[in-house]
Amino acid sequence: MPPPAPAAESHDMDDVRAAAAGDRQAFHRLYRAHVDRVYGAVYRLAGYDHARAEDLTQEAFVRAWQKLSGFRGDSSFGTWLYRLAVNLALMDIRSRGADPVTMMDEDYIPDRGDTPFCAAEREELERAIGNLPPRARAVLVLHDVEGWRHEEIGAELGMAVGSSKAQLHRARGLLRKVLGERS
Repeated sequence: MPPPAPAAESHDMDDVRAAAAGDRQAFHRLYRAHVDRVYGAVYRLAGYDHARAEDLTQEAFVRAWQKLSGFRGDSSFGTWLYRLAVNLALMDIRSRGADPVTMMDEDYIPDRGDTPFCAAEREELERAIGNLPPRARAVLVLHDVEGWRHEEIGAELGMAVGSSKAQLHRARGLLRKVLGERS
């Protein structure tokens, strides 16, 4: 997703200052401006579980409201909020007991069905990504969808860069197998 235009960042900062002073309408404008990106990121990290993604999105905005006075403006509000939301989603993965080295047992890979995968079959792709082991899914989503570098992923997930790369390789391999792609 392209970075917000400077005018949007300036408008966000006006709303951030007003919201930090207690202006709920200003915070509502921030919510409307950023909810889709936040929801999209946590939805993918939550394994395409709508209910969990909605809960995590709501929690991200509640925490943002609570921490707004501490926002220093070192980055854009959107970037700060996005990182806060991703951190919440990653903490959710950890709280569910995701082991950073555990991978999906290949006996539990869902069948791909009779129809070969094509780009239009988004639901099948989402289901396959959602069935990946949580940490492998997190690395895949952060790297391939959100555009993070392995160094950032490693720092955020508390793993070595090599482990991040290995998780990504394994996740892609599991997706290929599930979706029927020939390597």
